[in-house]
Amino acid sequence: MSGLIGKKIGMTSIFDESGNNVPCTVIEAGPCVVTQIRTEENDGYSAYQLGFDDKSEKNSSKALIGHARKAGTHPKIKFAEFKGFAEDLKLGDSVGVDHFEVGEFVDVSGISKGKGFQGVVKRHGFAGVGQATHGQHNRLRAPGSIGAASYPARVFKGMKMAGRMGAEKVKVMNLRVLKVMPEKNILLVKGAVPGHNNSYLLIQK
Repeated sequence: MSGLIGKKIGMTSIFDESGNNVPCTVIEAGPCVVTQIRTEENDGYSAYQLGFDDKSEKNSSKALIGHARKAGTHPKIKFAEFKGFAEDLKLGDSVGVDHFEVGEFVDVSGISKGKGFQGVVKRHGFAGVGQATHGQHNRLRAPGSIGAASYPARVFKGMKMAGRMGAEKVKVMNLRVLKVMPEKNILLVKGAVPGHNNSYLLIQK
């Protein structure tokens, strides 16, 4: 589906027509530049590669600089491919936040916040073992049994245990567009989206 690359600014809330306070996320969406055009003849599929957020040439590789010059633009930090644009885009064309309309629904994907090493209660929602009193020592947030000893004499793959949490690709679907501000390249969507502030997002229709 068609869409844009954006950057999460933060969260706020606005009042709708009925006077309800609606939580929303502020996203800087675009402008994105068409940096490459995929075609059926050359690549086996049709898509547009979009680039977002300028990168200094000093910190860019020669390959990236050359790739951007073909489109007549500066090197970009974030690239992504999108399909399904209604209009025919050309190399170097700019796609802005006015690609979206108020009231339509979008899917937003990004890298979730990294939580570091976490236990099973926080990571998997375990209830904990036993009670919190009557001589309970230190097993309240423990995972419990992870397998039998004599058979199968091993821990099965995929067992829910403590470990690193977050920093994964997450997609939140069907978020309603509440407001579009083309003069500031700002998009307001209802609810929360993955990632920390200033992280990059893919917004798809």
